Amino acid sequence: MLRIIEGRLAPLVRAGYANGRGDEMSSVATFLSSPEAVGVWDLDTGESSIRFENGTMWGALKVRGAFTDFSGSGEIKDSKTVSGRVDIKAASVNTGLGTRDHDLRRSNFFDTDRYPDITVVVTSGESAGGDSARLNAELTVKGITGSFPLKVDVTPLGDGAVRLTTETTVTRKQFAVEGNFLGMVGNRTRLRASLVFRKA
Repeated sequence: MLRIIEGRLAPLVRAGYANGRGDEMSSVATFLSSPEAVGVWDLDTGESSIRFENGTMWGALKVRGAFTDFSGSGEIKDSKTVSGRVDIKAASVNTGLGTRDHDLRRSNFFDTDRYPDITVVVTSGESAGGDSARLNAELTVKGITGSFPLKVDVTPLGDGAVRLTTETTVTRKQFAVEGNFLGMVGNRTRLRASLVFRKA
């Protein structure tokens, strides 16, 4: 579950944004302050992805996968305050191998029966220059929360949607995701998200 809650964003990008009238807005900051932006934005799950990558076989191989069941929405208010929420169902983990996915749902990995959701909460944000923002985030997995910074790229799309992309590396044992047959599974996991939001 990814939550962007009451985070005030400074000017983010110098990129054109086409609103419903076909006008070009000079930056995402301008977009956020425009009447067209105010309101609820729904996550387009068909155009979005949440992926991960982890080393195995003592680093010789990479396991890549995704979470396939998630939903969410965001809201832009008159004060330029951005809020939102994305729910990720941990049991939707998919690496392309059924037996491995079954293991990942068990208690020594995600323990999806007890902890069905994965949560990211953004506590603050600021411009990082260009088309990027820096966000301070909290990731909660299996009831354990850790803080980390996120760099997010913001891309206005020509059809009126906005794409947010980010990636970061976390250590899975910090969140009690400790399954490790014969010590083959690496501790560092790369997370990548590409999220498209459309005006409701």
